[in-house]
Amino acid sequence: VFEGLALWDSINASFIAFEPSPRFPFAQSRVASSAMAARLLFRQLFEKESSTYTYLLADLGHPDKPAVLIDPVDRTVDRDITLVKELGLKLVYAMNTHVHADHVTGTGLIKAKMPGVKSVISKASKAVADHVVEHGDKIYFGDLFLEVRATPGHTVGCVTYVTGDGSDQPYPRMAFTGDALLIHGCGRTDFQGGSSHQLYQSVHSQIFTLPKDTLLYPGHDYKGFTVTTVGEEIVYNPRLTKDEETFKDIMENLNLVYPKMMDVAVPSNMVCGLQDIISKV
Repeated sequence: VFEGLALWDSINASFIAFEPSPRFPFAQSRVASSAMAARLLFRQLFEKESSTYTYLLADLGHPDKPAVLIDPVDRTVDRDITLVKELGLKLVYAMNTHVHADHVTGTGLIKAKMPGVKSVISKASKAVADHVVEHGDKIYFGDLFLEVRATPGHTVGCVTYVTGDGSDQPYPRMAFTGDALLIHGCGRTDFQGGSSHQLYQSVHSQIFTLPKDTLLYPGHDYKGFTVTTVGEEIVYNPRLTKDEETFKDIMENLNLVYPKMMDVAVPSNMVCGLQDIISKV
């Protein structure tokens, strides 16, 4: 299920290894401390219709094995719930990086099927959730946490979730960028309050300032890639390596089609996917 530069033992999360690669010039061979390597369970999951990545993280060092899901999709909720149960995890949060326009979030279905799970989205999105977060907030699952960084531009409410900084947190850091930053790309800025100026500033101030070995996990990929790094994107991103005026010109001339799911997805996602919930459970 999970491929890419960072490879956690898929069952025991017993180590993390990095191999140098021409596609990942900033990767370094490292072995994490045994204490931290045994703590974080990480899975990258894929929904093929919208090419959406969902991320599962859990603290295996905590007795309850608390877990979070980032950007679940309604079509794959049963798969995600089954995996959580098989791994003996306690799902505490179902989180969204923004109000999606290309798929319906699975948050509502998860809450219906797993009572006690809380939904999370940014306050700036103006969407309904159990917890609305702002820049600088920390979301704890066990002794691990995700830092909230506001990264608007694709939409007004986009946030990036970044693993904690400290000796008791996973190394290297990981950032879940949603649609703000993709692998050698970025999200469009022509709807939902998007702004090329905001997106450029967000990425450069909130993502590119992270350590260069920080692993970046996007909300989507359409070319088969799974992960990148801050260092790689600073050098190779064909849009965000330009100056802001050039970036703005690129974004204004993409001529993208209207998202086919937008009229269904956005209203549903404003209430965290709770529309028509009874018929789906």
